[in-house]
Amino acid sequence: MGEAVLADIGQKRGLDIQVDSAGTAGYHVGEDPDSRTIAVCKKHNVPITSTARQVRTSDFTTFTHILASDKNNLRDLENIKPSNATAELRLWGSYLDNQSIPDPYYGGAVSAISFIGIDRNC
Repeated sequence: MGEAVLADIGQKRGLDIQVDSAGTAGYHVGEDPDSRTIAVCKKHNVPITSTARQVRTSDFTTFTHILASDKNNLRDLENIKPSNATAELRLWGSYLDNQSIPDPYYGGAVSAISFIGIDRNC
């Protein structure tokens, strides 16, 4: 969801940015977004077409910023960050209220809360 919202906001603001999303674990690699996430994005007219993938060490040199949704994922990313990393690693919420963004996978209503949290932090 974060990828879709950030890409949509960037496009609407006329920004030339590359946005990608990846998990710290490989549980859903190759899968489409969760149906609840798709429904929330559709409700807010945000296109979502990503396929799940796991973070690669090359991401730390390919991207300028890597944003973690919560402190556990931030810790996991710090643990796999290579010594030659150039990307700035931050908690997504550090741009607004320093709060974690709820994982949309864990409940129907949480998807809407995640959308609002991501949207507010963009």
